[in-house]
Amino acid sequence: MEEEKKSTASKFKTICVFCGSNVLKNIDLVYGGESIGLMGLISKTVFNGGRNIIGVIPKALMGREITGVTVREVKPVIDMYHRKTEMGSYTDAFIALPRGYGTLEELFEVISWAQLDIHNKPRYITYALFHIGLVNVDGYYNSLLSFIDKVLEKGFINLAAWQIIISSSNAKELIENIKVIIINF
Repeated sequence: MEEEKKSTASKFKTICVFCGSNVLKNIDLVYGGESIGLMGLISKTVFNGGRNIIGVIPKALMGREITGVTVREVKPVIDMYHRKTEMGSYTDAFIALPRGYGTLEELFEVISWAQLDIHNKPRYITYALFHIGLVNVDGYYNSLLSFIDKVLEKGFINLAAWQIIISSSNAKELIENIKVIIINF
């Protein structure tokens, strides 16, 4: 049983963070490419932990969001749509922290991609098992999660689509929950 868990767990190698997160060792980071603010701090922390980092940033934002030393690889893209597409091509899961419209837009796009099986992922992650995690600090996403429960109740999504989103009150717990889901697959 232990050998089976190890081989399955190794499939979860990279996580994409919308806004930022605390990440555990042995998980790489795909993020928005910023060298400032929370994302700059996150990328430096992951880098100091010895992990790989890919920053994906629209060319128009490079002057505003890369103001210091970048960490690891930065991939410039044309626009925000291409940013999400590029980020999705490198990652095994997505995490969103509490933020505003931009994060919500990114969040719902990757949820839609997962539901429609658009993600270019290995077959072990189907839309019913591909998860988008919410770091639900102080219940920030409670109203959104209640709304999604209502969408399920009214029949606009099925249970498998509802299960795409998982939520935890902190990043460490969320990453562990995502790992457990993938291990148990």
